[in-house]
Amino acid sequence: MTTVVKLMAIAVAGMSGNLAHADYPDHPVELIVPSSPGGGTDLMARVIAEVSGKYMPQPFVVSNKPGAGGGIGMGDVQRAKPDGYKVAVLISELAILPHLKMISFTEKDFVPIARLNGDPGTIVVKSDTPWSNVQALIEAAKKNPGALSMGNAGAGTIWHLAAAAIERDQGVKFNNISFQGAAPSVTALLGGHVQAIVVSPVEVNTYIRSGQLKMLGVMTDARLTGEYASVPTLKESGINVSVGTWRGLGVPKNTPDNVVEYLRDVSGKIVTDPKFKEGMAHANLAVSYQKGPAFATFMAQQSGYFKDLISTVDIKK
Repeated sequence: MTTVVKLMAIAVAGMSGNLAHADYPDHPVELIVPSSPGGGTDLMARVIAEVSGKYMPQPFVVSNKPGAGGGIGMGDVQRAKPDGYKVAVLISELAILPHLKMISFTEKDFVPIARLNGDPGTIVVKSDTPWSNVQALIEAAKKNPGALSMGNAGAGTIWHLAAAAIERDQGVKFNNISFQGAAPSVTALLGGHVQAIVVSPVEVNTYIRSGQLKMLGVMTDARLTGEYASVPTLKESGINVSVGTWRGLGVPKNTPDNVVEYLRDVSGKIVTDPKFKEGMAHANLAVSYQKGPAFATFMAQQSGYFKDLISTVDIKK
């Protein structure tokens, strides 16, 4: 009789564990942004939070935790209780930082929900600078090695690595200056504290439209469409570098399957919502959707690519 009671108790406990997540979410879900307010990652998160209200009984609440190239924010979620109430905005640096020994976790420490965005890198300068194209900037860097200041979103970030890849390809040396996020690097450029930055279009869109900044080149295999169609690719300028950023959602390993599937279902609805598409377009962010398993494969490929690239470039500040 005692054995039967024990078995029943175990069964009930197991059922209780499942039921504990049956009403997920029953309170707000924290959406951790691993960068400063105002940049592309932050803008995307806020569009997600706004649109999610149509599909979730509880809201996403955006929380910015910048630093360590995104490692602080993503690490906060990686270490969190796996109950679905902390969701990370995973960024491309997740494929880079482990190979620089800047973080102790990798993409394998997350359950991917979905990739939602992908954008190219660009080289941007103030409009009143004498450089009208990338070649002119490279020539200036060659004349005074280490003098031309190139800002980026943080040590070890994808834009830091992109600048290092340009240095390798062109045999030049920049004075690479790192900030805590893309938005601060743009502010530094506007203030004349750096001479150029590597950044995605979203962070500089407003200032290019106002005429304060100009884009010298994009890091894509083919030119962009729309308002930046006239901007040449780096490859057209003789620089064999093609690098882009991406953003998606992830939760800690061991998050219950039903919670993961719930978040994947919600993400699929968000990404097709006209308001999400409108918000992303307004921020000049490209929608690039991959559901969880495909996103996992993509991140693994990115990790392999950057591991190889990092072994061949000088990534020191």
